[in-house]
Parts: sequence; C-alpha cells; structure tokens
Amino acid sequence: MSESPKVASLYAAHLSGADVSDAAEVVTSVGIDIGTTTTQCVISRLTVKNTAPGTLVPRMEITDKEVVYRSAIHFTPITDGNLVDTEQVFRLVEEEFSRAGVSPSAIDTGAVIITGETAKKENARRISGQLAGYAGDFVVATAGGNLESVIAGRGSGASDYSRTRFKTVANIDIGGGTANIGIYRNGKAIDSCCINVGGRLMRVDATEKRILQVTEPMAKVLDDLGLCVRPGGPADPMTIEIICRRMAEVVAAALKDPRPKGLDAALLMTDALRLDYEVDCVMISGGVADSAYTSSPCDTLAEIARYGDIGPMLGRQVRRVFDAAGVELIRPVETIRATVIGAGARTVDVSGSTIVADDSCLPLKNVPVVIPFADGIPERAEEIAEAVRQSVTHHYEGEAPEQIAVGIQGRTYLSYPTVQLLAKGILGGLAQAVRAGLPVIVVLEQDSGKVLGQSLRAMNPSVQVICVDQLEVGEGDYIDIGRSLAGGTVVPAVIKTLVFETRQA
Repeated sequence: MSESPKVASLYAAHLSGADVSDAAEVVTSVGIDIGTTTTQCVISRLTVKNTAPGTLVPRMEITDKEVVYRSAIHFTPITDGNLVDTEQVFRLVEEEFSRAGVSPSAIDTGAVIITGETAKKENARRISGQLAGYAGDFVVATAGGNLESVIAGRGSGASDYSRTRFKTVANIDIGGGTANIGIYRNGKAIDSCCINVGGRLMRVDATEKRILQVTEPMAKVLDDLGLCVRPGGPADPMTIEIICRRMAEVVAAALKDPRPKGLDAALLMTDALRLDYEVDCVMISGGVADSAYTSSPCDTLAEIARYGDIGPMLGRQVRRVFDAAGVELIRPVETIRATVIGAGARTVDVSGSTIVADDSCLPLKNVPVVIPFADGIPERAEEIAEAVRQSVTHHYEGEAPEQIAVGIQGRTYLSYPTVQLLAKGILGGLAQAVRAGLPVIVVLEQDSGKVLGQSLRAMNPSVQVICVDQLEVGEGDYIDIGRSLAGGTVVPAVIKTLVFETRQA
C-alpha cells in the first residue's frame, strides 16, 4: 500500500531540499463498520505535518483530527440466503458519500471493518475487499471477536481511561450478535475474548407479538433455561426478560471464571479471558449500551422490541446484573459508534539505519502490530515467549497463524543479554508462525534493530527476519514496510493508526 499522495508530497519535498517544517496537509479519511445489526460510516479530516526540526529525517504526524460527517445508522442488509447483501451495502455507502459531499477519489485513507455475526458470513471478506477498492487505500480488516474487542475498546474510550486513570478497564462491546470484551491497562490491550451474546440473536415482531427468528446461539440459551421458544410462537415480555437475564449472567461470568463451563463455555467464541489481573471498572459499548445506561421504558413488548429484537431488554439486564455484583460501570465516550473506525491515519517513516531486513519477503502490507510487553520486558525468555504468544493469538481468528509484527516500545537501552533473551523469547512466542514459513517481524522504538535481527538469525538461520528500529508503533496499528534503500541501511515504512473520535478526560 502506498502512502497518501498528500503525505508523500510533503516527504518528497523534504528530500528535494524544500523547507517543509511548517507545511501541513489535510487528509480525508473514511471509516465503514458493517455490523450484525447496523452499518454506519464516518468521515474525518486529519491534519498531517512534519514535526521533525530542521534538516532531520522528516516525521509526518497527525497533529489534528476532526470528524466532519457521521452517517445515519442503517440496519445491515441481509439476503434471504443469510448473506450480507452486497448491492445494498454498496448503495448505502454510495448514498452516504453523496450526502457527505465526498467522492471516493477524494479519500486518502481509512478503514472498513466487518464485525459481530456479520463477520461469519460467507461473503464477508469479499465485501470488505470490494469496499476497500471502491474508496481508496484501506486498512481492510474482516474482524472476528478478538480484533473487534481491541478496536471497540479503543473507540469507546476505555483505552484512554485506563491510561489516564491508572486502572484496568474491561470494555464490553455488545452488539447484535456478539459481546466482545477487551481488557485495557495503561492504554494497552492486555486480554480479550468474544461471547455469542447479542441483542439480535432473537428477532421479534412487536405488532403481531410473535417470534420471528431464533439463532443457533439463542437456541443454546433456551436449552439451558429449559424454555420452548420457536419462530412463529408468541413473544412474551416475561420470557424475554428471563432470557436476557441469563445472557447478561454469561457476560458477567466471563470476567470471573477463566475456566468456564456449561452455557458460559458453549457461548464462548474464543479462548476465555486469562484473568491473571484485577478488573477495576467496566464500560459497556455497542448498540445495546444505551439501554444499559438509560432508564428508557422497557416493560411492554413494544418497548422491548422497538428495534425488532431484544437488545433494549438485554441492555437493562446487563446493567442489573453488574449493579447486583457491585461492579462499577463507567459510561464510555462512544456507545453504538465505538467500533466505527474514524480513520486509518498514516505516518510516513524511515526506519533507523541499524536494521536487518530480508528483501525477499518485502514489501509487506497491512501487517497488524501487537505490543506484548505493556509493563516492560520480562526477565525470563519463557515469560517473553508466553507474552508474545498470547498477543499474536488474540489476532488469529482461525487455526492458521497470520502475519503479525511484534512491537517493542520504549527508548530504554537494551543490553546485549536482554537482546539475547528477547530473541529467544520472540522465536518461542512465534514458533507456530515460524513453522508455517512466515517471517519474524519486529518493530522497535529503541535503536537495536541490527543486533536483535542478527541474534534472531543466529538462533534460527532458516527464518526470514525483518527487524526495524526507531519507529513508534502502538497496539492495533498496521504497518507497511517497503524494500530496503541506501544499500540496505534503511526501509521506508507507513504506520497506520486506527484513530477514533474519542478522548476520555
């Protein structure tokens, strides 16, 4: 993926000798979220400026961002064959672009994400790819549970809240088909899981007072409760309340038991939370969240099923279950829009000159970055390996490993013994990816890329290594790495940060 033409022009101007210290460009960014229940779009203007002084290598950074257009919230169109309706989705997106007064050719960057139950549809990846081609250079992510958990927590403000309040925060994003839990400490995602609980797992016709649809996950809930509820049968408010209470209990249990059983285990779509930490507070985001934080009426069938499902009652029961458990609920900055990605904001960088880069596997595009060490590098190789393994596994949505970059933050000096421990631990944590023939990709902020890369090669001569330094990356970023320049001493890199219109004071 090439950098934004506007950002590239600033970079090219610097290389030609022009003074770009005060130059700035505005980049147009779009985010599209296709969820189980709703589809929405957000357009932002990002100000990109060179923040490096004088004649130093330019560092293009986002210095300001403004959301200039928020679309209406549409019901996600699904065909009779239970697939995402491609034509309808494109029509919605085109209409929103028209209302915003923005043409696809004006989009410089952005992201499209397919979430919840919609990510399971057979045509989900095809649609995300087609939308990406329609509107410029995207970070294209067909999100499953773990990735959505991370993204939603950043969008809701849970990440910022954990950083500014020094708390461990659980963000529970409850949509139409899934409840995605992301755990944040010091602004970093340290754990995540996904549960098949959502407001649209049962569809209801409030006018005719009957059940329209019972999904497979809902059937498990009904079986657990010993209830007989079938499509076409009567919709009873008291029965719906019992069902929603049970689903809320499953969500709450995920924060207590690392070894779930029964219905808790049956509805779990990923590994359970590790829970080797204490959760200080909880945020609820997603389409169900507003019902958890408001006292809107939710007693009659018309009130419960005002959206054609049971989401309002689920939100009310989630609130009641957590209140009964004495758990502090913090209202997030964003609720239903938490997972809309405001932008795939990109920063043009050139790596440090002390790197190791195997050109045979370059260029690399859209590689997700994980930060396994939120609280500093562990002192034992086995602990490093476990932290890396857990971080990359959160991004695997299937059994096969995927290409992922390990980011190491901080500019603290890394001693030679520490580098050796890092190399051993990283290879151990990426063992599954190495066996699959994927390269080992490491991005450091500290100027130690060459010694770490050479250590990785020495410990496993058969592995391909990309180890670059003097680059700042964060959890949830994506990175493009181009072929090496200047005799292999540097590589160009584009870092794409998922930017949300949220800030928790």
